[in-house]
Amino acid sequence: MSETIDLSSLRQPVSTPTKSAAQLRELAYAQIKQRIISCEYRPGDAINEAQLTAALGIGRTPIHQALHRLEVEGMVTIMPRKGVMVTALSLNDVLDMIEVRVSNEQLCVKLAVERANDADIQAMRDILDQTPALLARHDVTGLMSLDLQFHMSISAAAHNRVLAELLRNLHEKQARFWYLTLSENHHSERIYHEHLKILEALEQRDGSAAIAAIHHHIDDFRRAIMRTL
Repeated sequence: MSETIDLSSLRQPVSTPTKSAAQLRELAYAQIKQRIISCEYRPGDAINEAQLTAALGIGRTPIHQALHRLEVEGMVTIMPRKGVMVTALSLNDVLDMIEVRVSNEQLCVKLAVERANDADIQAMRDILDQTPALLARHDVTGLMSLDLQFHMSISAAAHNRVLAELLRNLHEKQARFWYLTLSENHHSERIYHEHLKILEALEQRDGSAAIAAIHHHIDDFRRAIMRTL
C-alpha cells in the first residue's frame, strides 16, 4: 500500500546518487503525482519525459515507470508516439466519486466512533492544530496536504485497511478538484471549521453527529465544485 503524499515536502528536485532503483521509482512517482495534484501540471498539459528528468534530477527509466503507474491511477494518459498528457478533469467523474465518498466516509466515521483510541483522536487534533498557521500564510499546498492527512487519520481510526485504501485513492483523485475550489473566498476557513465539527463528534463518540458532519463537509465540497467548474 502506498503512503499518502505529504505535498509540502516535495517541492524541490532532490539529489539521488545513493538511492536504489526501487527508491527512485517511488520518488519519481511521488514527485510527479504531487505536481499533478497541486495543478502545477494542469489538466490537459503535455508532460515531456526529458524535461521531467532534468527538473527532478531522476533518470528516465524511473520517470517512465512512474508515468505508467500514474496512467493506471487515471492521472495521466499515455498516447503511443504522441506523448503523455495530464488527464482532463470531468465534472461527471468527480460527482461520481462524491457519491462513492458519501456512503464510504459515513461508514468510516461510524467505525471511527466505535473503534478510535486516544492516540487516534490525538493524531487528528495534532493535524488540525497546524491549520491556523497555514491559513494565515495562505499556504494552499500545505492546506491540501493537511486535508489529505486529516481524512486519512479518520480512516486509520476506523481500523479497516480496505476502507482506508479505497478512501485514500478517492481523496488523491479528488485533490485536483479541491485545489481548484480554493479560488472561492473563505473556502479554506470553511473546511477547517467543518473538520473541527467532525473531530468534535468523534471525540464525543456521537455517531449521528459524526455522520451528519461528514455529510455536510462532502456536500459543501460538491457545491464548491459545481460553482467552480
